[in-house]
Amino acid sequence: MSQDIFAHLRGRVIAALRELLPELPGDAFARATVEPPREAAHGDMATNAALVVGKAARQPPQKLAAALAERLMQAPEVAEAAPAGPGFVNIRLREDFIRAQLPAILTAGEDYGQGAPKPGRVNVEYVSANPTGPMHVGHCRGAVVGDALAGLLAKAGHDVTREYYINDAGAQVQALAYAAYWRYLQALGTTLTEDEYAQLIPGGLQYRGDYLVPVGEALARHHGDALAEANTVHGPGMAGPDRWFAEVRETTVAMMMAMIRDDLAALGVRHDIFVSEAALVAEGKLDQAEAKLAGQGLIYRGVLEPPKGKTPEDWEPREQTLFRATDFGDEVDRPLRKSDGSGTYFANDIANHLGKLERGFAALVHVWGADHGGYVKRMQAAVAALSGRTVPLDVVLTQIVHVVKDGQPVRMSKRAGSYITLRDLIDEVGRDAVRFTMLTRKADAQMEFDLDLVVQQSRDNPVFYVQYAHARCRSVLRAAGEPTGLATAPLDALSDPAELALIRRMAAWPRLVEAAAAAREPHRVAFFLNDLAADFHLLWNKGREDASLRFIQEGDPEGTRARLALVAATAAVIRSGLGVMGVAPVEEMR
Repeated sequence: MSQDIFAHLRGRVIAALRELLPELPGDAFARATVEPPREAAHGDMATNAALVVGKAARQPPQKLAAALAERLMQAPEVAEAAPAGPGFVNIRLREDFIRAQLPAILTAGEDYGQGAPKPGRVNVEYVSANPTGPMHVGHCRGAVVGDALAGLLAKAGHDVTREYYINDAGAQVQALAYAAYWRYLQALGTTLTEDEYAQLIPGGLQYRGDYLVPVGEALARHHGDALAEANTVHGPGMAGPDRWFAEVRETTVAMMMAMIRDDLAALGVRHDIFVSEAALVAEGKLDQAEAKLAGQGLIYRGVLEPPKGKTPEDWEPREQTLFRATDFGDEVDRPLRKSDGSGTYFANDIANHLGKLERGFAALVHVWGADHGGYVKRMQAAVAALSGRTVPLDVVLTQIVHVVKDGQPVRMSKRAGSYITLRDLIDEVGRDAVRFTMLTRKADAQMEFDLDLVVQQSRDNPVFYVQYAHARCRSVLRAAGEPTGLATAPLDALSDPAELALIRRMAAWPRLVEAAAAAREPHRVAFFLNDLAADFHLLWNKGREDASLRFIQEGDPEGTRARLALVAATAAVIRSGLGVMGVAPVEEMR
């Protein structure tokens, strides 16, 4: 496993505190941290240990910080330790300790940053788009964030299962089946118009995109006119739904999911398991979940207050089957059954989560669109109830994406009929550019996807900037004949501040993996890679101005090997980070 130098120094801090405060119990130091300082000029690291322990130690934090700094100066890794502010200690590391991180990076290669195996399995559910059409740009962001988060958790040492929940039991899928049936009638040659057909079906014709044409053609090939009704005026007409609905629904959902899987594959997104909502309902999982909650006294018959914005005059109170969500932090109790006795959307989601818990997951993570923000507390309440408060549910919300070209919003896709598809985006700029760009902002921040910028070869394009750094590393190593054994190269020649800064940055990768995974924030990987690329490009440019800093030095084989070790390590860490993001590194820029 990779050495986290921040965890290593925290061990030094805790050991020093134990010597200074032997009377304190071990858990007194739990909140002590060692992190990068806010200002680089303050050193390599800072610890809050004296500040958080001072009260328990009954000592002024500043006095304890001074004593702690004095103890840390005895550590072989520490060049300087100084108290600061209300009880912090700033730490500067010895240059030989910083250089000594390179062999560990080179030995681990792309596995650098891999965390130790952690107990318990983690279920990450993402995308879970309704199977009603092609994936759009909003789905794309959730897919990339979810896939990168799963990769990040795996990098941190978690046993991760990637899951897709198919919402195939609601009214939208019913509307989709009616739309697919219209395409079936078209394939048979009906002269019935879309508007005429829309008048014949419940809710009107909601899905009109051309993507359903192949579904109708497939139904016609397989069934002929067996699902239609003969009509002398319009040709084949609509038969009663009892004659065709189940078959059309099943075929349509299957073909939509095949299309979605193809779209996800084009994006490089994979899932380990697909769970069907309709299958959960059919196997009685909702009844099982309700019985489990009822056994805890969490189900009752009651009447809810009017929702916010509704006056009593606009609200028809009715008795419903309710879940005591307020016992677990939600604002109101939530209905489980509709008036016809069928499960609510929320109830079916409870059934889904019971299935996850029965499969033994120790933690659940969801990636949802921001429009589901109001749904988070009730789902967390349900998971807390079903698991006895032992399994956490974390929800990452992704905000909307605006696609622009030439400074203007991109027009909708003709194929989809009403939105920009994921495949449109991939075809325009490529998979890696899509994935990297989707991670350049925090998930819950709105973003503008500029089609011109993501193909631009400039510092302003983080995709290019990071890939260019890796390509430059590889060009140096090719020019040097792909040297081997660099992990044992003498490193004393690496003394320039820019060289040491680059090593410091790489040495922070294991800590970043752990922190980003714990915070469920994969965008931090993109930020880290951008900073690492900036450090490398800075050193490259310094070498153009100062020949002594060039990576390959004629007449100085030892200095050359040291710098080649630095370059090879940089390339390995970039590949490690890109691997988490699901982005392929490039060997050379064209």
